[in-house]
Amino acid sequence: MIGSPLFRGMALLAGLAGCALEARGPVALDTRNERCGFCQMAVSDARTAGQIVAPGEEPVFFDDLGCLASYLAARKMPRGAVAYVADHRTKAWVEAATAVYARLEDLDTPMASHLVAHADAASRQADLSARGGVAVAWEELLAKRGER
Repeated sequence: MIGSPLFRGMALLAGLAGCALEARGPVALDTRNERCGFCQMAVSDARTAGQIVAPGEEPVFFDDLGCLASYLAARKMPRGAVAYVADHRTKAWVEAATAVYARLEDLDTPMASHLVAHADAASRQADLSARGGVAVAWEELLAKRGER
């Protein structure tokens, strides 16, 4: 019967299973406990971090955008997964595919990629520490990491 507790329980489980397939947004970074999914170093600087969020899986964090790019170049992303990068100026999560990237040789990053991301050109322009960098396209960054 439709009104029975068994039917309602099955409907609830079916609904929860459907939610597991939906993409969720970025997860808050705990800089005291997270380790990089590529190099295993501590993810201690939220301004250079990245993460991959996949339905039904724990997020994978990265301490450096170079580590995220290397990880993606070596593996196929799970179905429904989304990569996020932190805006260097605001620390807000941005989808990696839409972010603006720059290489700044004078800026230290955890694994020396010298890469930073911003939500858009305006955020990059407002970031005093990111001025003078060389623009890098995400696709170019992934291609170069895949050649290693």
